[in-house]
Amino acid sequence: MKIDKNTVVSLRYELKDTDGNVLDSSTDPVNYLLGGYHNIFPKVEEALMGKNKGDAVMVDLQPEDAFGDYDEALLQIEPSDVFPVEALKIGAQFEGEDPTGDVILYTVTDIADGKVVLDGNHPAAGERLVFSGQVMNVRVASKEELTMEHAQRYRH
Repeated sequence: MKIDKNTVVSLRYELKDTDGNVLDSSTDPVNYLLGGYHNIFPKVEEALMGKNKGDAVMVDLQPEDAFGDYDEALLQIEPSDVFPVEALKIGAQFEGEDPTGDVILYTVTDIADGKVVLDGNHPAAGERLVFSGQVMNVRVASKEELTMEHAQRYRH
């Protein structure tokens, strides 16, 4: 069966930066509902269309194809006393709002002089990435998956 709109693709993958560092990977296959449901990068979805079980795919992703350009507007400096002391460390993450009011995950990148630097950018924002994967299985999506707009995790 070929990958097409409204198929569920079981995929093993690796996402690397241009230095070859693995940013994300799957040891067990991950299921994606394809067809414009925003479950995988659109450029990867495009490359998967027409593939079959066993096929491999490799896609160069420019920042706009992955996590976007780095946005300085997503940096914030806040007083450290507004954070719980036990949770305040570099790498800690907190939910907040971006300038448009959308909920966003901020990461603490620096703490100094009673101030905390928060970065709302994805860690790979602004980077070119390489996605590689192997198609482990392809099947028609169920009505429930189409309604939910994502694949069920463990359906065979």
